[in-house]
Amino acid sequence: MPPRYRYEQIADDLAERITSGEFPPGSRLPSRRELIEHYGVTEPVVDRAMQVLRIKGMTETLPGVGVFVAE
Repeated sequence: MPPRYRYEQIADDLAERITSGEFPPGSRLPSRRELIEHYGVTEPVVDRAMQVLRIKGMTETLPGVGVFVAE
């Protein structure tokens, strides 16, 4: 199995947490700052992971408000 980028690992972890019900539909995901601290990565890595979840249709972003799990 080839090595994976850190943003892919984070996106997969968050997707798993969403699927398991830890973050139910309509709930707000942790802030960018909280995710950076939790995963020990930089802002662009978290942004890329969030982009992956958005493309998969798992999250919706409300600018200035936060990222929410899609209904």
